[in-house]
Amino acid sequence: MNTALSRRTFLRGTVVGGAAVAALSLSPIPRARAEVTEERHRAVVVGSGFGGAITALHLGRAGVQTLVLERGIRWPTGPNAETFPHMLQPDRRMSWLSSAPVMTGTPPIPTEPFTGLIERVPGNGMDVMCGAGVGGSSLAYHGMTVQPDGQRFSDSVSSRIDYDLLASDHYRRVARMLRVATVPDDLLDHDRYRSSKHFLDRASAEGYDTFRVPMCIDWDFARRELTGELKPSYTTGDVIYGVNNGGKFSVDVTYLAEVERTGHVTVAPLHRVDDIERAPDGTWIVHVDRIHTDGTVLERKRIHTPALFLGAGSAGTTRLLVKAKAKGFVPDLPDGVGTGWGNNGDRVFAVTSPLVSPGDHQGGPACVGMRDYTDPAGPLMIVTGPVPFPVDVGTTTMIGLGIVDGRGVWHYDAGRDDAVLNWDQAYDRELTRAIEARIRRIAGPASIVIDVNAVDINTFHPLGGAPFGAVCDDAGRVHGQSGLYVVDGAKIPGSTGACNPSMTIAALAEYGADHIVSRDLDRVF
Repeated sequence: MNTALSRRTFLRGTVVGGAAVAALSLSPIPRARAEVTEERHRAVVVGSGFGGAITALHLGRAGVQTLVLERGIRWPTGPNAETFPHMLQPDRRMSWLSSAPVMTGTPPIPTEPFTGLIERVPGNGMDVMCGAGVGGSSLAYHGMTVQPDGQRFSDSVSSRIDYDLLASDHYRRVARMLRVATVPDDLLDHDRYRSSKHFLDRASAEGYDTFRVPMCIDWDFARRELTGELKPSYTTGDVIYGVNNGGKFSVDVTYLAEVERTGHVTVAPLHRVDDIERAPDGTWIVHVDRIHTDGTVLERKRIHTPALFLGAGSAGTTRLLVKAKAKGFVPDLPDGVGTGWGNNGDRVFAVTSPLVSPGDHQGGPACVGMRDYTDPAGPLMIVTGPVPFPVDVGTTTMIGLGIVDGRGVWHYDAGRDDAVLNWDQAYDRELTRAIEARIRRIAGPASIVIDVNAVDINTFHPLGGAPFGAVCDDAGRVHGQSGLYVVDGAKIPGSTGACNPSMTIAALAEYGADHIVSRDLDRVF
């Protein structure tokens, strides 16, 4: 055992793993009399979101026996299921090992800790919302599957990667797997989608380029809700914690279903990764807690592998790398670890329009939007954000996204034994003003527009922390660390071209896995 491991103590706070990240330890985690188990696997993937699942699929198809470590649980659903919680009815399923819901707008009613869907990772100047569960953040996201154009990709993601190749191959793979479709006319014309239709009308009248957002959704499920065949979920906008009826092609029912059909990959839920370490022989050790749904540690594991793929999401992957470097577990990691982080330019606004009511139980998900590439603050996109208000209060939400520099930095905090984000609100202030100005034009002069994130500063779209060039190559290989790979949004420096990042994360995972399997298999692992 090397000196770093000999210094390691297992009696620490909540740890990193799963499709996103672990909670900061704000209270002691209960521990059973847990034994330490040693395991060996040819390849280990941390996280089962887009990056981890796609990487595991390529490995499985290549015949590589692979273990996927996921901190959360499985969430099988639909039709007419009650798998997921409802936004305005708080229960323990909402939050990752928290005593209260972490989502803005949900009543803050205390609940018992549970390995729930969303974790709020507190930072200095910005909190990060991260998904948990088999399928990662795809469980709770709206399903927006948007591809940036080549110029915006080059400006914000990478000018080295061949965008034309991605567009002709890798983005298309993602669109096929997720069965992307836009909201059909009959739904958009229904009164439930009044707020979406009004958004398109107003944005068009202001001269903006409007569009229907590509979504990984079977819209027949929404139709069946309107006929009364299914309980409402899509058509009332109650989708932020998952869609109970099914019909959303999230990672668990697409990529991971294919992963498990290969017969070469095991997905292990309720396995929370604490630390990663390089062994004296150059292979990798993953320190894992197998946990109960209340957070109790049931078993401690040291998993050995020659190939370690980090797909724990931007925050999760970054925290593992920052901790490994600071604590001497992998002391010669690149200096860029922890840098290049951004919030994808996210901003949420509440909009109250007294002249045109959006209605109650506004149909969703966020299925229409507009683009503006002319603003001096840079290109931006604005989409509707229907909300499941049970009565018509005249209010809906609009969400802006743009390009920000990856100027956020994660630092190790020894007191917490964790990495903590540092973000200055000045980094995206100009973009926020531009988004607000566009929303005010769309909403009209009589409308009240409130910047929700000015009060509750958070993002659902964390990117960076292990960016291209500074930390890894274009395929995700970490510089100077044979067999260590970054396969998720941590390698993207801050934003994905003025659109939500899921499709680009997935396309880059496809691209990276092509390179890794063709060049590293049987040579590195």
